[in-house]
Amino acid sequence: MAQLIEDIVLDASAGVHRPRNLDWKRAAALLYGDWGTSKAYVIGLAFVAAGFSSLPIILAVCALTGLVGINYAVICRHFPDGGGVYSAARSQGRLLAVVGALLLLADLTVTAALSGWSALTYITSGAEHIEWIKMARDHIAFTTIGVLLIMGLINYFGPKHSGSFAVALALPTAVVVVVLIAISAPHFTTHFLEPRHKSLGAVWVQFVGVILALSGAESIANLTGVMKLDPGSTMEHPSVARESVKAIAPVAIEVVLGTALLGWAMLSLPSVLGKTLHLTDRGEIAAVLGQRSEDMLRFIGEQFATATFSPAVGQMFGWIVGIVFFFLLLSAANTAIVAMIGLLYMMARDREMPRQLKRLNSHGVPTWPLAIAIGLPVVVLLFATSFTSLAGLYAIGVVGAITVNLGSCTFNRTMGFTWYDHVLFGITFVILAFVELTLAHTKLDALQFVLAVLIGGLALRAYTQKLQGLTTLTVTRQVAAMVTPDLVASMQPRLQEGQKIMVAARGVTPVLSFALEEAQLRKATLCVLYVKEIAIFYGGGPTTLGRARWKDDSEAAAIMSMMLKLGAERDICVLPVYAVSEDAASTILDLSATMGVDYLIIGATQRPALAKLLRGSVVTSVAQQLPDSIRLVIFG
Repeated sequence: MAQLIEDIVLDASAGVHRPRNLDWKRAAALLYGDWGTSKAYVIGLAFVAAGFSSLPIILAVCALTGLVGINYAVICRHFPDGGGVYSAARSQGRLLAVVGALLLLADLTVTAALSGWSALTYITSGAEHIEWIKMARDHIAFTTIGVLLIMGLINYFGPKHSGSFAVALALPTAVVVVVLIAISAPHFTTHFLEPRHKSLGAVWVQFVGVILALSGAESIANLTGVMKLDPGSTMEHPSVARESVKAIAPVAIEVVLGTALLGWAMLSLPSVLGKTLHLTDRGEIAAVLGQRSEDMLRFIGEQFATATFSPAVGQMFGWIVGIVFFFLLLSAANTAIVAMIGLLYMMARDREMPRQLKRLNSHGVPTWPLAIAIGLPVVVLLFATSFTSLAGLYAIGVVGAITVNLGSCTFNRTMGFTWYDHVLFGITFVILAFVELTLAHTKLDALQFVLAVLIGGLALRAYTQKLQGLTTLTVTRQVAAMVTPDLVASMQPRLQEGQKIMVAARGVTPVLSFALEEAQLRKATLCVLYVKEIAIFYGGGPTTLGRARWKDDSEAAAIMSMMLKLGAERDICVLPVYAVSEDAASTILDLSATMGVDYLIIGATQRPALAKLLRGSVVTSVAQQLPDSIRLVIFG
């Protein structure tokens, strides 16, 4: 019971909030579990794509990763409730937000499957002679499915506990990366680098094909919904600006610098392969690097440690790298699972998906989103034929989601972004839009996969809205402007006893009868106001002692006496109000506000056109200045 109280927070309306139990260190570890994996396969895929001319491509991927990280540090500051693309795009339209979220869901699905597959590749490489490892490698898709099911069990107890697991994985990984760079740095050389062999267009396609390290940005944006709040902020007014920056900055720096340096180390391997593997032919070296592209970091560790120390040390260090990156890649899969859970939960909370997705277990974890986050990667793995086919599905989802997110922020004028924030968003948006179009044009299988996710998700959304009695209408801007969030409240009837109605009388006219009927219907007090309008006040002339009295004005007395009599007959409380003024409109406004009336009833002006032109209309003046809390009724 104590755990239940700790993990579930109820607001005043009994709405359920996910627990904020993720500090910046655990958030950084979860982020590193995604971003940190990029170096595990990006450099290998870059070599497969461009060979020894791949260094510019690797540096471009690093630069794009850093640029996206800067964008998302700004986004996390303004969106403390999580959602990433879903929260940002929602300000531009609900449908656009759902499309962005489904694109991200497609990416996270592939991330979980790809990371699990790659993890098993790193741990089993070089041990194929062991029977059970060989069997696991031969059936690597099913082995990955088993690993993902174990992760689902871990996440059942909440991101706090899986975050602790991620922290334990991130620290040794950072140490291994530093050691890898340290033992390879003495061998860095530009001797084996080659100029590009293809056109700039072909190089652009190669660059687009190895962008596999961006989904961590969306993951951390989704995790802001469960991150601990900044000091001084509350659940009603949350802020995670400091916490998110502390999580993003060190990870982004490590990923950018680490990937660049390790990419250079890979392209410097020929300097030691003659000593370690007795390879000197450029073609043979390229073939070996291509074979080890899926576990390139392990290969780098083995060869540079062998060249620096001995073959035994090289083999041992290779196993250390393999084991560490095995766990890091599992952490990447875990990050994707946690992000999918948060994304599905928020869509259900906003009535874009079935309400069953909002149900939490005793640890504050949404049950059905957890099942979906495990089930989707399992389905992808059942149909995957190779690691390359999985990698081909990766980028189109995350690049599309980030493009939608940054495009929405570029045109968002309500979140308090500065002008240079908009410039930053706009530049990154244009770059990623070209990347997305290239992916859609060159990777047909990825396009088909994303379309399947979009069609399935939008169909489920349409069915959910149908069950809720919701529909989507296209209306003009003028009509949309009239439909405000407080429209329903403003249209509620105000038939409450004890209200006050004021009627401004200019004679015995039908407006008085109407006012009596309204007061009787509403059981309200009726204030009958008669303003004797004069053109000039004599500041030094003789005055009558005491207040002006309606009984001393024959016309006012006739009106008030009649209204008091009719009010008594109908059991209406009538209060005579008499005033002498040079400005009838100002007096009516002042008395309406002073007496706290709910309704003001005025008869349509009876002044001749010339008098209205010269002196103005009382009705117009009152209508322009009357407070919003008082309703105006013009009778006539």
